[in-house]
Amino acid sequence: QVQLVESGGGLVQAGGSLKLSCAASGRTFSNYAMGWFRQAPGKEREFVATISGSGGSTLYADSVKGRCTISRDNARKTVYLQMNSLKPEDTAVYYCAVRALYGSSRRDEYNYWGQGTQVTVSS
Repeated sequence: QVQLVESGGGLVQAGGSLKLSCAASGRTFSNYAMGWFRQAPGKEREFVATISGSGGSTLYADSVKGRCTISRDNARKTVYLQMNSLKPEDTAVYYCAVRALYGSSRRDEYNYWGQGTQVTVSS
């Protein structure tokens, strides 16, 4: 069983930055791939980024590529999402999630989810 707790969301102006954190429980954090997803009102939850257990491989959605960086600190059992040049369309609840294997952008392939953190970007 893995528990995830996101933090770092908030209200920011367009062009600003935020860094989201996701703290995980469990003894084998470094064995898992981690992902970030987001869900805007009235829309489906969509993939943002994923990172391998070692942190050596990452994958991004086209919509955030070049503006977001996913990273992890396995000693702290935490995964991060640095978001820069934020746009109003980035407004959503951001979720982190766990998957045994790296490489998927499909939300139905992730096993455990956090409760989400709200990001609101004003224009």
